[in-house]
Amino acid sequence: MGRPKNFSREEVLEKSMPVFWKYGFADTTLQQLERATGVNKSGLYTEFRDKEDLFVACLRHYLETQGKRGLLTKEPLGWKNVETFLKNGPLSKGDQQGCFSVNSMREFAILPNEAYGAVTENRALLERLLTMNIEAEKPRMAPAAIAEMVLSFFSGLCIERNLKSGKALSTRKIENFVAALRNL
Repeated sequence: MGRPKNFSREEVLEKSMPVFWKYGFADTTLQQLERATGVNKSGLYTEFRDKEDLFVACLRHYLETQGKRGLLTKEPLGWKNVETFLKNGPLSKGDQQGCFSVNSMREFAILPNEAYGAVTENRALLERLLTMNIEAEKPRMAPAAIAEMVLSFFSGLCIERNLKSGKALSTRKIENFVAALRNL
């Protein structure tokens, strides 16, 4: 009979995510994950099949626990929610820059299909929520087309945040972008 595990799955995910976030899937080593979590290789492999499984679990955990979606469901729906989503979207906290999901998109060629599925499902949900907010404003242009532009702009903000560009600069860009959207 094996020893009982003395760690929680959620704790491992919380401690592994920043490592994957900083180094990406390809450049994250098992040794880095062991150091970050305090769980040895055999313990990690008891809970997760392999590094891919741990990465996908971290990505799903991130997508399920982030509060960004809630910003797009506040009543009344409209441009204010879109602007708040953009301003609160890209993270800037230590080594956690941008958005873990957007950062992961850069490695789609080597990521497991499950990771691709999780990211695309989340983007589809965000696009639907953005569309609902934009529809509430009754723009002249198709709300779904505007939502696609907003999501692309959001991805760009996340990538810029990885470059550690200033938050004030991002805020100005967001305000200008939303002002332009209001005219569509």
